[in-house]
Parts: sequence; C-alpha cells; structure tokens
Amino acid sequence: MQSFRVNGYDMAYLEIGEGHPLVCVHGTLGDFRTWYPVLGPLSTSHRVIAVSLRHFFPAHWDAVGDDYKMAQHVADVIAFIEQVTPGPVDLMGHSRGGHIAFRVAQARPDLLRKLVLVEPGGDLDASLPLPEGTPAHPPLAAKTMRSVEMIRAGDIEGALQNFYDGIEGDGSWRRVPAAAKQQLRDNTLTLLGQINEQRRPYTLADAQAITTPTLLIGGGATTGSLSVLWRVLAERIAGARTAVIANAGHWMFEQAPQEFSEVVSEFLAA
Repeated sequence: MQSFRVNGYDMAYLEIGEGHPLVCVHGTLGDFRTWYPVLGPLSTSHRVIAVSLRHFFPAHWDAVGDDYKMAQHVADVIAFIEQVTPGPVDLMGHSRGGHIAFRVAQARPDLLRKLVLVEPGGDLDASLPLPEGTPAHPPLAAKTMRSVEMIRAGDIEGALQNFYDGIEGDGSWRRVPAAAKQQLRDNTLTLLGQINEQRRPYTLADAQAITTPTLLIGGGATTGSLSVLWRVLAERIAGARTAVIANAGHWMFEQAPQEFSEVVSEFLAA
C-alpha cells in the first residue's frame, strides 16, 4: 500500500502491473480492495491503481466532520490523478465511484485518456427523462436512510444486509463471501457521511459535456434505478460505448471477473 498527499489527506492506493495507468475508484462502502477480483486480469496490460477515497479503509473514520462531500471526493481524485505519470490516465469508477469519475471527466478532461463508468450512481434531473414505459423503482436513498437508522441503533449487520439486498435483491447478503462482507463492515460509518454529501443529479448538459471516450457497463441481472441510469447517460454522451455483463448484478466484477476484465481491456486497447 502506498499513498499520495492530496488536499491535506493521505490518500491510500494499491498499484499492480505495468503499462498505461488505469485509476480505479470504488463505490459506497468500498475501498481499494473492491477491485481485488479483477486486479490480476487487468494488470496484464495496465498499471492498475486502485484508490481508497477520503475516510475509507485503511482509515478508520468516526463519522465526525463535514468533509465527506461529493465535491471533496471529486477534488481528491483530481489531485490524485495529477500526481500519476504518465498522463493522461484511464479512469474507471463503480457506482458512487462512477459518479465521481463522471464529475472528474466533466471538470478535467485534460487528465483523462478514456473513461469507464460501471453502473454509476446518482439521480437524473428533468432534462434526462427515463425511457417511456420504465417501471417506477423505489429510490435507493430511502434504503440508505433505513441503513443509516440501523447503524445509529447499533445494528451494523442489519444495516449492511438492508443496503446490499436493496441493490442486489432479497437474500443476496447471505451469499456474499466473507472477505467482501468484511470490506463493507470496515467502511460502515462512511454511510453516515453519505446522506449529507450534496450529490447533484445528472443533467443533459452534464452528459453532453463529457468529451472523453467513454464505456458504460451494466450488469444483466441488475434491477432498479441502477439498471436504467447508465443507459440514459450512454444515449447522451457523444460516442459512448456500452456493454452488459450477462447474469451479473451491480458488483459484476466480483461475479464475472474474467468477462468484466475482457470488456474493459478491449475498450482501453481500442
């Protein structure tokens, strides 16, 4: 494990492989270990740099302070990438990390060669309507708030099950491997910060501002809003490519690591 000093914070990362830099940004409750299942295959052709965002493992945050903000994490990733050589880099983000990667591409396209968004999280504003006939999905924010209430009541396991099952479906949490569960436990308190992170919804203008060659990836078995949002963005980002990992859900790189790595590597090599 190594670190870069960014905006007054020591941002930890893992680095493996040789070749062009590929910076990977985890999502909610994740950290640099999120990418363990695909580090091997991706590092055969890239120098993979998996980061841990501010307040995530190996840090042990007590949920005190007001710097758990989307804008802070975006600024941190920008400052991190500025220290990676050679540039511009390839950038990949999953879920909330996909939202961060999107904002980095919007703000600093000069830092990026290619962009991979893996079911990016967030909301759409009125300028990005859902396709006609899209079924209504319960908002993830409600599930997150329920998990926050459970954490505050001391029910950590129940909070994590509620959060995970809310994305992957009832009963999914009990099938998660022990190591992956521990990673989420290690970052539980970051969920308390996320409810006040001031994340802005995506707009049509935001999507049209992305000029970096972009690949959006979805899981064939993902349900809810996460299964729709990336498709809407793909239609509005000029020249965007898409890929679906069949029979996999939101954590598709854990469930189908080889197929996921092949899709990403093919796009980055093109």
